[in-house]
Amino acid sequence: MEKKRAIFMDRDGTLSHEVGYINHLSRMRPYPFSAEAVRLINRSDRLAIVVTNQAGVARGYFTEELVKQVHQRMESILALDGAKLDDIFYCPHHPTAGKPPYRMDCECRKPKPGMLLKAAEKHNIDLSLSVMVGDKISDVEMAKANGMTGVLVLTGYGRGEFAYQSDSWHEQPDFIAENLLEAVKWILKN
Repeated sequence: MEKKRAIFMDRDGTLSHEVGYINHLSRMRPYPFSAEAVRLINRSDRLAIVVTNQAGVARGYFTEELVKQVHQRMESILALDGAKLDDIFYCPHHPTAGKPPYRMDCECRKPKPGMLLKAAEKHNIDLSLSVMVGDKISDVEMAKANGMTGVLVLTGYGRGEFAYQSDSWHEQPDFIAENLLEAVKWILKN
């Protein structure tokens, strides 16, 4: 069976507004351009997959049930504009905060590859032909560590990371985009 390609997206600051911890459904607000970006992926031969750290669970700020409800709300909002995510993976852990089972040094917390590897296995994805888009350099580092293309967006934390931390980056993004829509257009063209 032929391997698939995917565009992996961070959630907060990339697909939706960065508002700190989303501890209530009303705080989930996808960017106005997100549905169009996801629709472009849907029309291509690539999968649209979200990978997101959700350490607020480990920190006790909210439950895993709320994370699932927030994702359902995000999917519903995107669906109103004809956009569909193929899957969502999240990490509820933190290496030093909270209590077990959530306090742990896991393999799924970005920039570690666990969520990507799980998605690749579940959906038969060739990571080397896939791209990670996020607003933190850790998203780019995760991509590079797995042989992927890494794109930084300037929404969320991206603009600040680029302005104040780029001289200390160990990995460089393959492309820096204003937002997810510009990133997706670049990916599909290249």
